[in-house]
Amino acid sequence: MSHLFAHLARMKLIQRWPLMYNVRSENVQEHSLQVAMVAHSLAIIGNHKFGKSLSPDRAATVAIFHDASEIITGDLPTPVKYFNKEIEAEYKKIEAIAENRLLEMVPEEFKQEYASLLTSEDADIEYKALVKSADTICAYLKCLEEDRAGNSEFNTARKRLEQSLNDNPDPAVQYFIDCFVPSFKLNLDDINQLL
Repeated sequence: MSHLFAHLARMKLIQRWPLMYNVRSENVQEHSLQVAMVAHSLAIIGNHKFGKSLSPDRAATVAIFHDASEIITGDLPTPVKYFNKEIEAEYKKIEAIAENRLLEMVPEEFKQEYASLLTSEDADIEYKALVKSADTICAYLKCLEEDRAGNSEFNTARKRLEQSLNDNPDPAVQYFIDCFVPSFKLNLDDINQLL
């Protein structure tokens, strides 16, 4: 008997942005779906526009599991996680323990397939970077949504994320931002008029 999927089902109970006032709360499960959709798109953009040969399906799958260890660790806020190098290093150790604990829940015959999804040490570097870009885009979109709802709590995070996205060397990221992000600044009526 494996408890893996009973644990994964609890992703919906872990709230993101725990130190920030949110107009609308966001959980890890819904965040992971959004990251998977954006990662899938980044792979397609990279393939069609920039000569890459990525699997969009693999990108989406890696993204689905990218925060799975938070089932055990919770979502540690960025200002805490990166407060200093010592805390960051210790959190990476905690995260690795949590990842390996999840991998231990996988039946032995499937561990090889799940290792690259559940543990950072086994992750494919190219897909890990792509999912990190998608994760950053989604965090930025959350900031835009909160701003549109009149919540200025996310302004500093938005500026930090904008800088991170501007510095991102993957041209698919800038293409995604130029093509898809402007709509997040519009209301539903404006979006529908553009169709």
